Parts: sequence; C-alpha cells; structure tokens
Amino acid sequence: MPKMKSNRGAGKTFKKTASGRFKRKKAYKSHILTSKSTKRKRKLRQATLVAKSEEKRVKIMLQ
Repeated sequence: MPKMKSNRGAGKTFKKTASGRFKRKKAYKSHILTSKSTKRKRKLRQATLVAKSEEKRVKIMLQ
C-alpha cells in the first residue's frame, strides 16, 4: 500500500509545538484593515493554539 500524502496547505499553516499541540495564526488579518481598530489588529498578530476538538483533524492532515 502506498504512503499517505500529507496536506501541503496544512503543512504550511500549522506548526507543532514542543508539548505536541499545534500553533496557528489568527484569521481576519488580510484585508479591510481600515475598519478594524488598532487594538484588534494587534491582537490578530499573535499566534494561538488549535482547539482541542480540532487537533485530531490537523494531525490527520499532517501525516
């Protein structure tokens, strides 16, 4: 049986942390930034972790 192919988009989007969780960037930071507050845009810069409920799906995509 051939090897599984990993999802190439997911490979560029998620990074695995030392503890085994997945790091991701926040959405809504690409355009129409004039209507968003400076505080909101600053918060969107920070990376966050993938929710526990979604970790299994991300792991499957990265295999």
